[in-house]
Parts: sequence; C-alpha cells; structure tokens
Amino acid sequence: MRIVRFNISGKRTGYAVLEGTKLKELKGNPFGKIVFSGRVFDVSGVRLLSPSVPSKIIAIGLNYKAHAGEMAENLPLTPLIFFKNADGIIGTEDNIIKPPQSERVDYEGELAVVIKKKARNISPETAFDYILGYSCFNDVTARDLQKADGQWSRAKGFDTFAVCGPWVETELDPQTQLLETYLNGKLKQRTSTADMIFSIPYIVSFVSEVMTLLPGDIIATGTPSGIGPMKPGDRVEVRISGIGSLVNHLTLA
Repeated sequence: MRIVRFNISGKRTGYAVLEGTKLKELKGNPFGKIVFSGRVFDVSGVRLLSPSVPSKIIAIGLNYKAHAGEMAENLPLTPLIFFKNADGIIGTEDNIIKPPQSERVDYEGELAVVIKKKARNISPETAFDYILGYSCFNDVTARDLQKADGQWSRAKGFDTFAVCGPWVETELDPQTQLLETYLNGKLKQRTSTADMIFSIPYIVSFVSEVMTLLPGDIIATGTPSGIGPMKPGDRVEVRISGIGSLVNHLTLA
C-alpha cells in the first residue's frame, strides 16, 4: 500500500492511498486504523507533499561500509545518530535551496523509515510492528560547513535539506532493495540495502532506547558511497526499488 500526503489547490491537505492514478482519501491520518473518507482524486490534480510531518528526523551516519571508507572513517561499533531539521522537510518536486553560506551542497540518497506508533525501548524482534513503511530520502549536506564545523548540525540542518517522498510504501522488505541516486540523469550512487552495517530493526530499536519515537517520525538510515556536489539547476533523483523516485532541483536562495 502506498500512502501519500497531498494538497489540492493550496487549500486542502490530507492523506490518501494511491491506487494506480487515483487517490483514495483517508479520514484523519494513516497512523491508526485505515478509514477512507469516500472521496477519490486523480493524482495528476494534486501536489504530493512530504509523506509525514515528523516531530523529529533522526539520521544514521556511516551505515554503509563503502561510504565509511569514502569518508576515511572507521566502521562504527554502534549506529551514529544525528538530527535533521524537521521543520525544513520538503517533498518530491520541491526545490532544495542552496544557502549562501555554503560553496558545496551534496546529495545523499537514503532509505527512510516512517514510524507508525509510539516506540520506547523496543526490541529488534518487535521493531517492524512500529514501522508504517518506507520512503526515499535525500540527506542534503553542506559538505564544506560539515568539515569546517567539526560537527553536523549546521551542515545538515538548513531548511529544505530534509527531502522525503514521494510516498510511504508499507509492503516492502527494506533489506533487499536497490538504492540509486542520479544527478542530471547520470548514475552516482548504486547499492543494495543489504549492505547496511546495521539492519533496520536494529536501528529502530537502538534509537528507541535513546528517545521516544512518535507516529510520523522519520529515521534516515544512511547513504552508500558515491556522494557528491550539486550545482544550482541540477536535477537529483533518489530511486529505490519497490518504492519509487524522489526528484528535486537545487536552486539559489
């Protein structure tokens, strides 16, 4: 099942299930029982938004072996967690804004986990019960500021630097998918999510031992090797098998 969050004509915002080209609107949100309103819209007549409005976005650093080598870092012994700016989240076809403070803004294609219900101190064995589904994510990073600061909050926290979409896929094996990132149509990242250092259930359990996860929260599970810079006007696409494509352009502020 594909769950979207949508807006019509700048006025009506809601959640729906996408079936073919039709959106079957939900009553309320998808984090409890799925109940349909009876309204049906054509997907061509709506704007797709980020698929959830998270209270927080937790990201995992260095979760692919090749990426750790690319960054000249030792493999982590436990998941390396940091926060993205939840207020800065955008969806597919929204513009990523290049801040004037940075000379190098990078793409980082990732698999995102969307939380379904409140989770605290859960085990890896029960983690899937707390997951609504999965989406594409672009952990946009001001690479020069990351190096200058020695920590990641500013470099990864600008508005529009948390990109998620186009929807949440609920029926998916998250550890067997092909993750690809394209820049202006050229393949830049390509790997299987099976190459993660830490598995999805382990990550969700680990994070829940640190903080309470709430419905709609997003965990971005790390990027593979092949990260690189974008220029204003560039088109970046994060594509994950079983989910779809997240497409954005980089523009100047």
